[in-house]
Amino acid sequence: MAALFGLVAATLSGTWSLQARAGEPIKPKVLVITMFGEEAKPWLAGKKLDTKVKVPGLSGEYPEVSCDSEGLCLMTTAMGFSNAASSVAALVFGKQFDLGQTYFLIGGIAGVDPKDGTLGSALWARYVVDGGLRHDIDPRQIPQDWPDGMVALGAKRPGEKAGWGAGTEVYALSPALAEKAFGLTKSVELADGDDAAQYRSRYEEEAARGKPSVKLCDTVSLDTYWHGSKIGDAVERWTAQVSDGKANYCTTQMEDNATLTALKRGADAGLLDFSRIAVLRTASNFDREAPGQTAIDSLGAKSGGFMPSVTNAYRVGSALTDTIIADWDVWSAGVPR
Repeated sequence: MAALFGLVAATLSGTWSLQARAGEPIKPKVLVITMFGEEAKPWLAGKKLDTKVKVPGLSGEYPEVSCDSEGLCLMTTAMGFSNAASSVAALVFGKQFDLGQTYFLIGGIAGVDPKDGTLGSALWARYVVDGGLRHDIDPRQIPQDWPDGMVALGAKRPGEKAGWGAGTEVYALSPALAEKAFGLTKSVELADGDDAAQYRSRYEEEAARGKPSVKLCDTVSLDTYWHGSKIGDAVERWTAQVSDGKANYCTTQMEDNATLTALKRGADAGLLDFSRIAVLRTASNFDREAPGQTAIDSLGAKSGGFMPSVTNAYRVGSALTDTIIADWDVWSAGVPR
C-alpha cells in the first residue's frame, strides 16, 4: 500500500513534467520572478517545486523554471537589465508555458530610502521608474545653480521635460492588485535581527529607526548600483519628474523596468495580462549614509539587513501567492474586489 501511495504521489507531482514532455504548455497560476540565487532559495526550500523545466534562452546560471503541482512556478533571471529582459522574454515567447491567466510576482531585495522604510521592510510598488534613461553631467561640471547633473533626454537642464524617450521610463502597475497585495500581507510577521536593529539606530528618520513593516510605495530601476544621499536626492527628484509627481520612490534595484518591458511585450502580443503583475522589494540596505558616516563606508557596511530581506520577500510574497492559488476560483477571473 505504501509503495502504491508513493507511486500515485510521484505521478501527481510529476504531472506538469509529463505535460512539458508531451508538448502541452504548463499553465502557472502564479509565476515568481527572482533575480539571483539567494532570493530564490527561500522559495525552493519552502515550496515543493519539484518539476524542473529547462527553457532555452534562460541564464546559464539559472537554466530551469521550478514548478509545483498546485500552480506555482519560480524563475531566476540573473542580475541586471540585460539578464532580466533576456530571461523573461525567453520564457514569455517560448512554447513551454501558457501565461494567459498567470499572475506574476517580481520579488527581490533592494536599497531603501530611510525616509520611507528600514532594513527588512517589504514594499509593494505602484509605479516602477527607470532611473537610467537620461543624460548625465558629472557634478564637477554642472552650473552652480543646478541641483544635480540628471537631465531628461533631449532637455537642456534639470527639471525640463524630455524631448524624446524610449517608452519604458515609467510603468504604472495595477492599483487594484497592489492594494490587494498590501491588504493581504500588511499583518505578516516580518523577520528582523539584532544587527539590523543596531545598524538602523544610526539614522535619524522615524521610518528608518522603526521595525520593518509592509508598505505601499514605488521603486526605481538602475543597472548602476548607486549609493549616497546626494545621488539619492537626485533620484528622488528624477522619480517625481518623470512620473509627473505620481511616484514616491522608496526602493532602488537593478532589474524591474527591464523585466516589465519583456512582460509588456508579451502582453502586447496577447500572451499575458499586464494587470496581473505585482512588484515586491524588501530592504536589504539603506541607499545612503547615516549621520557621521561617509557614502563609501555606508556602501560597504554590514547592516544586518540581508537575511531579513530575503526571508521577508518570501514571507510576504508567499502570503499573496498562497491566497491566489487557494482561491483560484475567484482570482482566475481577475483581482477580487
